[in-house]
Amino acid sequence: MTIASLQLAQAAQTAEAACGGAPQTVPGTPGAIDAALLQALLRDIRARAAEFEQQRHISQDIVDGFKRIGVYRALVPKRLGGSEWSAHQFCELIETISQADGSAGWVASFGMAPTYLAALPRATFEQIYTDDIDTVFAGGIFPPQPAFYVDGGIQVSGRWSFSSGCMGATVMGVGISPRKGDATGLPRMAVIPREQVQIVQSWDVSGLAGTGSHDLVVEDVVVPEDWTFVRGGASNLDEPMFRYPTLAFAAQVLAVVNLGIGRAAIDELRRLAGGYKAVTGAPTLGDRPVTQTQLGHAEAQLRSARSWFFDAIDDAWESLLVGDPVSREQTNMLRLSASHAARVGAEVARSMQMLSGMAGIYNSSPLARCVRDANAVTQHAFLGDVTFQNGGAMLFGRDPLPGYL
Repeated sequence: MTIASLQLAQAAQTAEAACGGAPQTVPGTPGAIDAALLQALLRDIRARAAEFEQQRHISQDIVDGFKRIGVYRALVPKRLGGSEWSAHQFCELIETISQADGSAGWVASFGMAPTYLAALPRATFEQIYTDDIDTVFAGGIFPPQPAFYVDGGIQVSGRWSFSSGCMGATVMGVGISPRKGDATGLPRMAVIPREQVQIVQSWDVSGLAGTGSHDLVVEDVVVPEDWTFVRGGASNLDEPMFRYPTLAFAAQVLAVVNLGIGRAAIDELRRLAGGYKAVTGAPTLGDRPVTQTQLGHAEAQLRSARSWFFDAIDDAWESLLVGDPVSREQTNMLRLSASHAARVGAEVARSMQMLSGMAGIYNSSPLARCVRDANAVTQHAFLGDVTFQNGGAMLFGRDPLPGYL
């Protein structure tokens, strides 16, 4: 059993029944989640999923709930007042939230922001989390916009897409291509207070609609250079989480959303199976051999993908705990297992909807929402087919494309 598993072993029976085992740390340990607060929040999220989808963002009171249970301080170092969780613990939390609603899990996943922001100068990072330990960060990375050095820093203007969770964020990041005369530096991210950024509500999609991944607009804001960093750049912090591969972790916290969605889809089909009867008088869903067989396959597939996903995390984490870096080979397994988990979660959701018959085709059906959201997760660039290409190249001893490791 891993260190994370030992800390998470005493989940309350109510959590076990509602969520298949929520990632609650043992009461009294650093960063422990209050079981009652967590379960109340999950019930609220589950009941309001249609609301989030319709309004195209997670409501502020839910973001505040994430703060109360410690989502945004989970990875902050203890010396700054954070919980300093492991990668395993954090991914289990996002998986559990995603069982209640995929969009909510996706927005919560940006609690991984400290691992991005650790590439800032140490003093800047510490100022952010000293000012607000529950800082909520959202970023619009692409396309990197030209930004020129001026007195006082770098002048930033432009428009960026896909800023998930921006409606509840307190600090924003935008992608820039810094220029000094004719010279262009490495693409960076500029960190800007929320009040200096305009949100254009452009998010009109079929899946993960509740993530509020709107556009950001910035006009002539001068950002001090020490409030910018190379995205995916080396961390300036020493704790194990900040030596974990940043881009791999960014992919993992998104992929694990689909492990939660896949579990939610299985649970919903099992709920339907007890009372859903065909108009022809055929056996209920749960009594049909084809349903039993396919449910068995789905359970095996989801558990297998989940096992590899967390085994890869634990293998990398054990290297960090003994002082070794995470190897290229280990990072490859982190990336491959994440993409695989995302695909399997989506396949499970689709198969559960197919088994549900007409009951699963209504937009209001939890199964239909699971399918919409799970399909959207697989579309993310971090989890696309190119990750399997890169993984295969590395297995042949070749170098992957830039940005994979």
